[in-house]
Amino acid sequence: MRVTYKLGLSYLLAIALLFALVNIWGRDVCKNKAQQNVKTQLQSMVSKLSDTTVANYYEDAGLIATFRSELSHMQAVMGIRIWMVNADYSVIADSQMGLLDPIVTSNDYDPRILDQNISENVIINKVFDEPMLVSSEPFVFNYRVAGYICAFVPMSKMNQEASGYIEMLNIGMLIIFAALLVIFIGIYYYTVVPIKTIKNAASEYAKGNYDYEMKIRFHDEYRELSDTISYMVSELKSNEEKQRKFIANISHDFRSPLTSIKGYAEALKDGTIPYENKDKYLDIIQFEAERLHKLTSSLLQLSSIDSGGLSLDIKSFDITKVIRTIADAFEGTCRNKKITLKLQFDEPKIYVDADQARIEQVIYNLTDNAIKFSNKDSDIILGVQIKGVKAVVRVKDFGIGIPKESINRVFERFYKSDPSRGKDKKGTGLGLSIAKEIITAHEEEIRVISNEGAGTEFSFTLPIS
Repeated sequence: MRVTYKLGLSYLLAIALLFALVNIWGRDVCKNKAQQNVKTQLQSMVSKLSDTTVANYYEDAGLIATFRSELSHMQAVMGIRIWMVNADYSVIADSQMGLLDPIVTSNDYDPRILDQNISENVIINKVFDEPMLVSSEPFVFNYRVAGYICAFVPMSKMNQEASGYIEMLNIGMLIIFAALLVIFIGIYYYTVVPIKTIKNAASEYAKGNYDYEMKIRFHDEYRELSDTISYMVSELKSNEEKQRKFIANISHDFRSPLTSIKGYAEALKDGTIPYENKDKYLDIIQFEAERLHKLTSSLLQLSSIDSGGLSLDIKSFDITKVIRTIADAFEGTCRNKKITLKLQFDEPKIYVDADQARIEQVIYNLTDNAIKFSNKDSDIILGVQIKGVKAVVRVKDFGIGIPKESINRVFERFYKSDPSRGKDKKGTGLGLSIAKEIITAHEEEIRVISNEGAGTEFSFTLPIS
């Protein structure tokens, strides 16, 4: 069920429940409250009248007219009928007709109502057309009960008063319903609309439309969610672009040696190449095959790293010994390019905790990279510095350097910052990527500092044993 329908249903249920609560339970409450108000009013009034009856009637007969006028005025204003009843339970004064001979006697009603403060649903057929609520209070003259003051209110009046309360409550409920409607519209606008926006954006992103703009106007959790999704999409877009470039680079690097192998093989087969030159071109074919093998091995290694398959065999070893061994391995290459490898160590032996085989691969890749981009008659520094609990391994050359715009991308797979790198047929463009992945797996850092035309320095840290 859609959130819109849920909100609408919640609104209708809230209205129905509130309406039922007010008109069922609230009606009884209002009725009881109205009855209690009338009862309290009647009791207070008859109590005051009983106190003044003796003075106005028994002690001073001259005030009879005044008392009669007061009773009539009270009925006119308050709508309450008042009786004065003598000790024989006969009505001797009525607010509707004044003082008179008894018109109602004990035979016309149940005198027991005079002994109760409040009586409900009293029926006196001779006088009243409907059930009445009666409040009675005795008055005393010469230390005896001389009579009673009774006040009558129709039971229907109380029901009408209760209905008035209910009507006011229903009007209040209508106002509340309108306010609730505004609140639910606000909830819809602040919750459902952003969800729909995010949903529509997700649908567009699923179709590959990464340029679709998701607009959330409010700075809340929905905005945070949309920002997170937008960041994710930007990363997906970037990764997709990198993947396209990655595939293009792989295709290019595979196509070149395959083209050479295919072309020279066909030339050898059909006799285009003289027989006496076959060894030269077979060497080329072997060289290109080895390049393909190296490229395939690097890709498999990166695939293993990406899938979490890079396992490390951590042990203590002398990093200076590893660097000396690698320097010896590059002696012939450096001699041909007239490059001097200089070793700089803070101490003759420095032991670190790492995977020796992996670290050898990193130093080999960095050294090989430095040699490729160094000029003839230049130096390359291989060194280890001790900084606290870390050993910093440095490979510094004084070659062509890296442009500023390429510094942050040198560890990307197949990224080539200089055309000369692309001319290097031995390189796969994956050496620095593999080096970074190995150092990251050791939970250490690898950095690069370079000035174009002045050289480049790669460095990484390892924990000292």
